[in-house]
Amino acid sequence: MKNLLYIGNNLSADNKTPTTVETLGRLLTLEGFQVKMASSKPNKLSRLADMLLSVYRSKNNVDFVLIDTYSTVNFYYALLVSQLCRILGLRYIPILHGGNLPERLKSSEKLSKLVFKNAYRNVAPSLFTKSRFEIEGYTNVICIPNSIELENYTFYERPIDSINLLWVRSFSKIYNPKLAIDVLKTLKDEGFSSKLCMIGPDNDGSLEETKNYAEKLNLNVEFTGRLTKKAWHDKAKDYNVFINTTNIDNTPVSVIEAMALGLPVVSTNVGGMPFLIEDGVDGILVKPNNVNVFKESILRLTKNSEDPKRMAENARKKVEQFDWDMVKEKWISLLS
Repeated sequence: MKNLLYIGNNLSADNKTPTTVETLGRLLTLEGFQVKMASSKPNKLSRLADMLLSVYRSKNNVDFVLIDTYSTVNFYYALLVSQLCRILGLRYIPILHGGNLPERLKSSEKLSKLVFKNAYRNVAPSLFTKSRFEIEGYTNVICIPNSIELENYTFYERPIDSINLLWVRSFSKIYNPKLAIDVLKTLKDEGFSSKLCMIGPDNDGSLEETKNYAEKLNLNVEFTGRLTKKAWHDKAKDYNVFINTTNIDNTPVSVIEAMALGLPVVSTNVGGMPFLIEDGVDGILVKPNNVNVFKESILRLTKNSEDPKRMAENARKKVEQFDWDMVKEKWISLLS
């Protein structure tokens, strides 16, 4: 099998959400690939140095370098790593994360071309990202979706007598966590029995800001911090509506997981979300940053018990395409 070097933020030991470098790296290892990963250094400069040093040390014994690529500061990690790969004659594959990455193609056109035009392939986790790259003239993009191991996701039917909202994401401004608080507030103000649990670690100070906002509005919201997958799946048994409040997105694994668990999803209609959810069929899509449309969509689920049941069943069928047993064939084909 091939030798792979996987470059990404391997920071779950530092109380961060596990990223693709950990999840996909583990799954590729189970398929027989020899996978080295970098980096787990918490300091950004130390992490970058470790990434570059790992590439240099692997120059004579690696077949592909996989690079988790984002639109913000981590874009520059991918830039420097990819250019070192070019100097060393190594084939590299950016894995395109983040719903705002297509905007990076415009704001940093020349730098983006250095990274993506010279890649062996660019892997997009959604047709949304693939199509946006192709519009900008990139022809070396293939779609390999984010994956889950479906056997680990037990499907439950969830009656909606009271409204129990679940939110799962890293706390970051682009994911608009305070909107979840506003949704709970408006439901309670109108007399509905409802509660909210928000699961995830802090990314940019938004966790404390959201806690303070809930306290200011005198709302009792459960903040769990980061949980293991098993722990949040167990927690999800007590909830019956999953809300995704983000302003920018691709095809987030947390939403795919919610669909697999049988949670009806109400999500903002941004980025790659309409490529994942068909409105009214396997979930509900709403305008971003609009508390009233969120509220009305959630209440819609309470008015007809067949609607959430039908959407949840359709969603579970849809996410079968994200099962690792399906997705792995695409990775094996690419890397072999």
